[in-house]
Amino acid sequence: MRARQRGYWVYLIPSLILFTGVIVVPFAMNVATSFTRWSGVGTPTWIGFENYARLLEDDRFWASFQHNVALILAMAVVPTLIGLVLAAALFDYIARRFGPRTASALRAAFYLPQVLPVAVAGVVWGWLLHPSYGAVNQIFGLEVDWLGDPSIALATVMAVMVWFQLGYPVVIFMAGLQRVDPALYEAAEIDGAGWWRRFWHITLAQIRPEIFVVLLTCTIAALKVFGPIFVLTRGGPANATMVPSYFSYLNFFQKSNVGYGSAIATVLALIIVVVTFLFLRVQERDA
Repeated sequence: MRARQRGYWVYLIPSLILFTGVIVVPFAMNVATSFTRWSGVGTPTWIGFENYARLLEDDRFWASFQHNVALILAMAVVPTLIGLVLAAALFDYIARRFGPRTASALRAAFYLPQVLPVAVAGVVWGWLLHPSYGAVNQIFGLEVDWLGDPSIALATVMAVMVWFQLGYPVVIFMAGLQRVDPALYEAAEIDGAGWWRRFWHITLAQIRPEIFVVLLTCTIAALKVFGPIFVLTRGGPANATMVPSYFSYLNFFQKSNVGYGSAIATVLALIIVVVTFLFLRVQERDA
């Protein structure tokens, strides 16, 4: 058995080489660069922990993480809660009343935003929310600058991200419900349990592993979100939607402050690793 297990490692070598070249080496180079002052051209100057000390006093850096927390709510917590209800309704009500094809069609409709390229979805939402000719203002007779007003720009981006992210938990939860014994629902219904009680006592208990997976992956996606911010607001207006990933990009490519941008990226990567570790520990205890 040990000889057979050792043989498995041979098949992991290509993946390990790819992982090392694509993940490990660039991350190590990024960490090394974070200890330097470098414009991206010429020879980097070693400055030790100066970039990290600067991070601790940078209000824009801390504000960007506060925005990240709001996006975790919009991309992980809210879609998970709504996705649970929608998946249970599609599986336990729509499929039984209107047939599995109707449930499948609705599931595909919810998942459609995940299929669209981020740039395309962002451009379309930019048109819809434009203050002059946007469909949202035209339909409701408003004159709101949804993405240009610092007081509501972040909330607008959060609403767009809920729309964008919702289909993923719906699909995952419906896949998890496929392994639930239908007899559980039938027995509960015979005993007089309504839809809400079946959802609370059967659905949530049976798909708990899927809930952990969705919360973890969506939280990581929220922490490293970049594309929607780049397309919709570019961190504005007045840094109202700035997030760490875009703040790092800003220092890398627009300010030519590669060392500081690397420090931001390093801290963000470490936070993601810590969050992932905590999620996995909680899941192990729950199991």
